[in-house]
Amino acid sequence: MKTIFPKKECHVPKWFVIDANGKTLGRLSTEASKLLRGKETTFYTPGVDQGNYVVILNADKIQVSGNKELEKLYYRHSHTPGSLKIETFQQLRNRIPSRILEKSIWGMLPKGSLGRQYYKRLFIYSDNKINYKKTANNETQEIPLEVAESNNWIKVEV
Repeated sequence: MKTIFPKKECHVPKWFVIDANGKTLGRLSTEASKLLRGKETTFYTPGVDQGNYVVILNADKIQVSGNKELEKLYYRHSHTPGSLKIETFQQLRNRIPSRILEKSIWGMLPKGSLGRQYYKRLFIYSDNKINYKKTANNETQEIPLEVAESNNWIKVEV
């Protein structure tokens, strides 16, 4: 019997919608990274792109345990001498709430060209609406979470 090796052309990606309201940062990030990589399929292969699209809503309502809200630090550097910026979890949530989840999920994806392909399929929004752009008119249309299920998007409870 021959081993069946899945091809990228045969895979049809699915859309998953996750509501981050009151969820823990790490548990939500691991679930999102598994869905992005396609690890829920029975024929998962690490070197083949079999991932899905993941949309995360309410990123500003994410929770962390313990004192991490005040003690967890995020660093950024513009590669100019003396330009290291340090901010706490709370400051970053006030400034750019989606960046917290982006950095967390990016750390769980493989590094390289395949990881960058997975990362392009991640969409994070701070509110309860999905900003969906139509191609015909180039008008931005907002889709609420309740209507997203009727568009063949799968709602995930983490």
